[in-house]
Amino acid sequence: MFFVYAIKSTSRNYIYVGLTNNLERRLSEHNEGKNKTTKPYRPFVLIHSEMFETRLEARNREKYLKSGIGKDFLRSL
Repeated sequence: MFFVYAIKSTSRNYIYVGLTNNLERRLSEHNEGKNKTTKPYRPFVLIHSEMFETRLEARNREKYLKSGIGKDFLRSL
């Protein structure tokens, strides 16, 4: 199983969209500052996640959520 997820910084106006096969581990990596891209925006809360059977399906959804209309959807949550 693969997860597409969106996390929102609680301290700044920043939403990150990613893909993983272990959602709990990945969220803790973001909040512990192990990811260079998200480290300055910690801490994070999970605002959206979806599960997929294949990596290809998950990657396509991740691309959509990173697009303008996808980001608008995430901001509306």
